[in-house]
Amino acid sequence: MTIAWMLAASLAVPAAADTAAAPVVPAAEGPELIVNGDFSTGTAPWWSTATSPVSVVAGRLCADVPAGTENAWDAIVGQNDLALTSGEVYTLRYTATSTVPITIRTNVQMPVDPWAAELAATQRVDETAVSVTHNFTAGADHDDAQLVFQIGGSAQALTFCVDDVSLVGGTTPPPYEPDTGSPVRVNQVGYLTDGPKSGTFVTEETTPQPWALNAADGTRVAGGNTVPAGVDSGSRQNTHTFDFSSVTRPGKGYTVTVAGHKSEPFEVGDELYSALRTDALAYFYHNRSGIEIDADIVGEKYARPAGHVNAGPNQGDNDVPCQPGVCDYRLDAAGGWYDAGDHGKYVVNGGISVAQLMSTFERTLYEENADAKPLGDGKLRLPEHGNATPDILDEARWEMEWLMRMQVPAGEPLAGMAHHKLHDKAWTGLPTRPDRDPQPRELHPPSTAATLNLAATAAQCARLFQVYDAGFADQCRKAARTAWTAAKAHPAIYADPSDGTGGGAYSDDDVRDEFYWAASELFLTTGEDGYRQEVLRSPLHGDTGAVFPRGGMSWGATAGLGALNLATVPSKLTADQLRAVRTMVTEAADGYARDSAAAAYGLPYAPDGGHYVWGSNSQVANNMVVLGTAHDLTGGTVYRDAVLRGLDYLLGRNSLNQSYITGYGERDAHNQHHRFWANQLDPTLPNPAPGSLAGGPNGGIEDPVAQAKLKGCAPSMCYIDDIESWATNEITVNWNAPLVWVASYVDDLGSGKTVKPVCEVSYNSTRWSGGFTTQVVVKNTGTKVISPWKLDWTFADRQLLSSPWGADVEQSGPLVTAKALSWNTTVPVGGSVRFGFNGQSTGLVYDPRVFRLNDQPCATTPPR
Repeated sequence: MTIAWMLAASLAVPAAADTAAAPVVPAAEGPELIVNGDFSTGTAPWWSTATSPVSVVAGRLCADVPAGTENAWDAIVGQNDLALTSGEVYTLRYTATSTVPITIRTNVQMPVDPWAAELAATQRVDETAVSVTHNFTAGADHDDAQLVFQIGGSAQALTFCVDDVSLVGGTTPPPYEPDTGSPVRVNQVGYLTDGPKSGTFVTEETTPQPWALNAADGTRVAGGNTVPAGVDSGSRQNTHTFDFSSVTRPGKGYTVTVAGHKSEPFEVGDELYSALRTDALAYFYHNRSGIEIDADIVGEKYARPAGHVNAGPNQGDNDVPCQPGVCDYRLDAAGGWYDAGDHGKYVVNGGISVAQLMSTFERTLYEENADAKPLGDGKLRLPEHGNATPDILDEARWEMEWLMRMQVPAGEPLAGMAHHKLHDKAWTGLPTRPDRDPQPRELHPPSTAATLNLAATAAQCARLFQVYDAGFADQCRKAARTAWTAAKAHPAIYADPSDGTGGGAYSDDDVRDEFYWAASELFLTTGEDGYRQEVLRSPLHGDTGAVFPRGGMSWGATAGLGALNLATVPSKLTADQLRAVRTMVTEAADGYARDSAAAAYGLPYAPDGGHYVWGSNSQVANNMVVLGTAHDLTGGTVYRDAVLRGLDYLLGRNSLNQSYITGYGERDAHNQHHRFWANQLDPTLPNPAPGSLAGGPNGGIEDPVAQAKLKGCAPSMCYIDDIESWATNEITVNWNAPLVWVASYVDDLGSGKTVKPVCEVSYNSTRWSGGFTTQVVVKNTGTKVISPWKLDWTFADRQLLSSPWGADVEQSGPLVTAKALSWNTTVPVGGSVRFGFNGQSTGLVYDPRVFRLNDQPCATTPPR
């Protein structure tokens, strides 16, 4: 979620020539500001950078650009001394060619650092002449603005030519009208067979309208009349809704037609989201720092060399200095994930992201309907296969190792704290592949928020990795304790909100939520009462609205991460304390479910004042995580339905008829802000990989493209699929992380139908210091005889089995399988089979909760 490149960083602009020139005749719609825009009197007063001399060729101004320029602003053609009036509307027109295809940048800007721009636009130019028009409104009065064509950044030498340049004032540009396609809005991927199915129709009509659901061959399957829903406050659209949940016939190519308007096609089925789970997780490998992205894993167009590994022009992340005056040491801070469209790495953004990936896996340990297999070793697109560790944890480890490298070393001032972030000294332009980033890298000061992010995630890391890599788990545990101690000693060191050059500031001056989260994770991992008391004494504990803001969890509001794990992970909370935490979860979920049920578009997101924030789609997804957890805890379908309606919103049932996930839906976002995935600027580069979630509507419209196009937009309409709109269309790790959780949850739902388990497991252990004896009873609660039988489970902690009886029990790491013996292969309806074993344990251990009999989930008794 970091700010994009600064508009013309480090640019030195020559002064205008003294030679006078006759002005071009003003256009009828306003005064002409460009002098000699047809180049009939030569080159003056146009100027160019020294390496790119200009001349007039066949009535056009042409600049010869040498090979090997790195940035767009390394070669410039421009004109100075343009007078602009605040509030005045201007139209810039020109025609351009280039002997080598290149994306140019056209800025109307101030002539001095920081080169504030009134217009900042990009245009692909090649040998075919292209005529370009840009409209903008001046935000301030200027006597000496300049027009610049930034034409560098090509490995090849080229000649750029421009003609018929005109900048006139007083014109009124046509209002921007987004292409919203059909007024019938549906989930463009599809609906679960036995799940809720609804859509929205945008119309001026106030009376019910006829709708019909048609199969791919045009056959009418269902129909009815819409329900008028009134004016949707988010979009200011008059809306109707329709529901076809009764349709359970699987199929592809369904459409809904309302009053003659047809929706985008969609599917009804059981297995609609397994690919989304995998693609959303692949996002993190794609955006790893410090490792080659392998074509054999991601495909040729997404492959790239390792970024920031001290291979020129990179200066590398394995020996990074601090900003001047911050510290006198250097850190090996290689690895981790690039946060967003730029090359920055942020502890507070990485923290919530890696926590949600780990929680996606941890859910499979405690939720009987969660399937761990799609997250297991060899299942995901990453290189760490065959190490007996679930792939999702391998991905999390890549980030965790970097987070721990950001910790201030022992013996230094603020030892144990975590540096807030690491990024370029100055902004780089678009596109810039990570391995071609020439900027120096810098560590920024430590902060309490970053330190608590490290404490929380490292504690969760220690808990999950103890059964896969005990040494790494111990490293995480030590880092967590050290970070907690450092944060308690320095509870109010905040990131500087003005530290936003080269990377986002991510300032946060209220860290009560981070303290709550970190204490929760340390308590869950260690069982120590001191951490429990920190949780119980927190001013946030028991305050549902503070722990789960109505607008959703975020990098700056993390208490909910701790509460969700307290509610679902075994611990030493008393029954009353556990009940209180779970009440917070369900109360928050009740609110999100009500918001979803009341919304014309079904989304579980109702921000304060109706203001959609930067990254609103991640807030929607985070609310869906809370709803999904409430469904896991209670089985209440009202929570499940709200999750599915939220997914409908992200996949096209919204005011823009826009799927916000690349590769999913007929009208998917595919120009998200990213420095490598930049096909819009350079057709030789790819679009964002499938499964990438765009930030979504943002009422702040902070970037120039959004400001030019979206001024006055309705809250849920403040979005544009343009690579330069970093305020609405960026992609980030902390937006894809909740998408991973949601995709996993929804994929685990299968058809969406609540299925009663056909088995019940009673698992009871008698424990003593380092040892235990366990008795297991498996009951057939279904209607068919089970024969033969096989029971599987996974230990979340360090338990080693021995001396089994009544079953053939095998253990491989944390994975355990118990199989029938020759004399007890059959479990009759209503009957049971019993077996047991002895064992040894290390550290804090609990009985497992999730069992699968012949690969089908079982209920457990006593109930959780």
